[in-house]
Amino acid sequence: MINLSNNRKGKEKKVGALTDLTQSELVVVAHSSGLNADQTLALRRSGRAAGVTIKVEKNTLVKLAIKDTSLAGLDPFMTGPTVLLYSQDPVAAAKIAAEFSKKNKQFKMVGAALGDQILDANGAMALATLPSLNELRGTLVGLLLAPATKIAGILQAPAGQLARVVSAHSKQAA
Repeated sequence: MINLSNNRKGKEKKVGALTDLTQSELVVVAHSSGLNADQTLALRRSGRAAGVTIKVEKNTLVKLAIKDTSLAGLDPFMTGPTVLLYSQDPVAAAKIAAEFSKKNKQFKMVGAALGDQILDANGAMALATLPSLNELRGTLVGLLLAPATKIAGILQAPAGQLARVVSAHSKQAA
């Protein structure tokens, strides 16, 4: 006979473990009907490499975890075989989900939550087209360094020209 008290405690523990979900910048909800174990493993590996957490949990437990939070708007998306992808980077989870859905037709993004804003599937796909936080940082550093590099080149040019003129005069004198 199953001990109902232990079963309830286990479920409460699982709901408590989903608190990191509510603290994420981006949460993507996808349906994964028909994925096999190898495909699921590939999704988890690509997510892990990008810093994205991927969870498959019972919809009722997720609904309990997001109840009375900013993610409560995701409740209508929690039907069928659901996969949650979430990250602190506001774009990474959407990128992983979009790339995976292109390769696997059984995997479909159905919605997302970006902070307090709930997005439909089209909004989630639009997020995937944005550059990631690291790409934006790299672009910004490149833009900041470019003027400094140009200034240094301009300042060095007269000194180089002067050195060539002096060198030419010393060769003529010799």
